[in-house]
Amino acid sequence: MELANCKVLLTGASGGIGQALVEQLCAAGAEVLAVARDSGPLAALMARFPGRVRHVAEDLADAAGLDAVAAAAQAWGGVDCVIQAAGVNRFGLLEQQDDAALAQQLTVNLLVPMQLTRRLLPLLRQPRRALLMFVGSTFGTIGFPGFSAYSASKFGLRGFAEALRRELADSGIRVLYLAPRATQTAMNADAVVAMNAALGVAMDAPQQVAAQIVQALRDEAPERALGWPEQLFVRLNRLLPRVVDRALRKQLPTVKRFAAAQAEGGRG
Repeated sequence: MELANCKVLLTGASGGIGQALVEQLCAAGAEVLAVARDSGPLAALMARFPGRVRHVAEDLADAAGLDAVAAAAQAWGGVDCVIQAAGVNRFGLLEQQDDAALAQQLTVNLLVPMQLTRRLLPLLRQPRRALLMFVGSTFGTIGFPGFSAYSASKFGLRGFAEALRRELADSGIRVLYLAPRATQTAMNADAVVAMNAALGVAMDAPQQVAAQIVQALRDEAPERALGWPEQLFVRLNRLLPRVVDRALRKQLPTVKRFAAAQAEGGRG
């Protein structure tokens, strides 16, 4: 897709990846309807790209908020592209997480994208061609200890994108799914950053991930995973899951150590 003069609705716009995306989309000539409860992180971008960034402050976990976003998109004159990048993550073993934490991850990461997509499909059918992108995670293909609920939500999101892509195959809407690896954003707790360092797991800068998302939009790549060796492990997990089982089993003591530190810190 050519991004110049493209109207893009972006959720999670105030997050690390979201802010980088707003900047890069506007630099490419797009206009952005930025969905985020807090406009503060977007103030500098709105000043830098006057008239190109519009902020919608709504809670996507609320039905009224979803309706308001769809109404704002319609009042904007429709959209050519929707990027659903909003997400939450709660690191910890399953026994350390309460029902509210589990429900929040499944709601924000999976249910909200499904509900918002349903509301936006009539608008996406109006242009001759439109893109619908879901920003997932490597953990949407590889279930990782300490991230069971997050993995479940992202596995679900990837499955939803795949099924919807096939459901809309006879339309002008193209459905894309992009899976970043660990990223340097506030969504990752300090314990996660420390654990990744201990395990030798690379973390990408938000600007790098945003650039890959923009390129995937241009390429209209149906599904793309980022990072190496993460791309290799994604393939191995599909073909030889026991190999990945053994590799992660060796990492389990480290995961448990940092999960315990995270739980202890949460009680302090």
